[in-house]
Amino acid sequence: MIQAAQAPTVLTGSHFMNGDIACAEGALAAGCTFFAGYPITPSTEVMEHLARRLPETGGRFIQMEDELASMNCILGAAWAGKRSMTATSGPGFSLMQENIGLGMLTETPCVVVNVMRGGPSTGLPTLIGQADVMQAKWGSHGDYEAIAYVPSSPQEMFDLTVKAFNAAEIYRQPVFVLGDEAVGHLTERVVIPEASAIQRLERRRPAFAPGEGRIYEVANGDIAPPMPIAGEGYAIHMTGLTHDTRGYPVTSAEVHDALVRRLRDKIQLNADKIMEWEEYRLDDAGVCVISFGSSARSARHAINIARESGLSAGLMRLITVWPFPGAEIARLSDRVRAFVVAEANLGQIATQVERFTSRPVIGVHHGGGEMLRPDQILAAIREVA
Repeated sequence: MIQAAQAPTVLTGSHFMNGDIACAEGALAAGCTFFAGYPITPSTEVMEHLARRLPETGGRFIQMEDELASMNCILGAAWAGKRSMTATSGPGFSLMQENIGLGMLTETPCVVVNVMRGGPSTGLPTLIGQADVMQAKWGSHGDYEAIAYVPSSPQEMFDLTVKAFNAAEIYRQPVFVLGDEAVGHLTERVVIPEASAIQRLERRRPAFAPGEGRIYEVANGDIAPPMPIAGEGYAIHMTGLTHDTRGYPVTSAEVHDALVRRLRDKIQLNADKIMEWEEYRLDDAGVCVISFGSSARSARHAINIARESGLSAGLMRLITVWPFPGAEIARLSDRVRAFVVAEANLGQIATQVERFTSRPVIGVHHGGGEMLRPDQILAAIREVA
């Protein structure tokens, strides 16, 4: 383990950095003080950068033996009061799923960064993919709701990592940042504001004294229960079993149903606060292109070319894929003729769009290994324009 011995030093100002490093700096700006991980392309630069920077800023870094241990380690750190994170890619994300489920049931705030590559299995370690979006939603068993951000630039790798930490603290669960290889390895200008300009939301602490109260008790109107810190005298019982408000295991269908409904509802009932997307030239568009990550960069260029040739197309760029903005797609269906969904997978988000519209949905898909080209997206726009 590497332990800090120096005064905190946080970067500010304008820098040229790749998306992975911007993500690492975003974590530091969000107050991350603990990282556990295992190197895996194309996310390794996140880990390498934090191995150097966390000791400089008063945090701790540890390389684990594998991704299973990494995920378990950041859950423990969160219960010790730390803002914790890990970073991985597709195969490592698969290995983390059981402990992601543990984090969901125990309501443990942490951030999991997945810089996506071509899969399944080892696939294409050094090349782009965007096929982990459904895994982020359904990867672990049981009922829960995911929060997943999909950055399209190094700047957003910074910004959305900060947001992911805040969401984890407020909703008390693992939150995902789904970058992709092209964004993770793209170098662009990243502006890091002063610390005073970065919003940092804190988890609620118990109002009751150690030795009193129930650690999973939720009052009316609370999004999630307050979270005690291990070592401060609270009676903490953390288990992957269904539990009561004390945290003790209970074998009861009634308790289990109420628990998983609450886990679901804390996200579903606040989805409008969590969901984000960006609209580009969509006000008068007859065709709506939906895309995310690096594919959205190609989509934006395709729309500009379409406009130059007289085709009214616009872009809905997803900033979160989960919760999914289905109601907004349904509203757009009242004024667009068709949707084009551009993604570096074989149609994972397209199937979601189809759920919320009766309009034609044309997919521009690729199994991974290269970015979608603007001309491919343009051809689909022309097909339905």
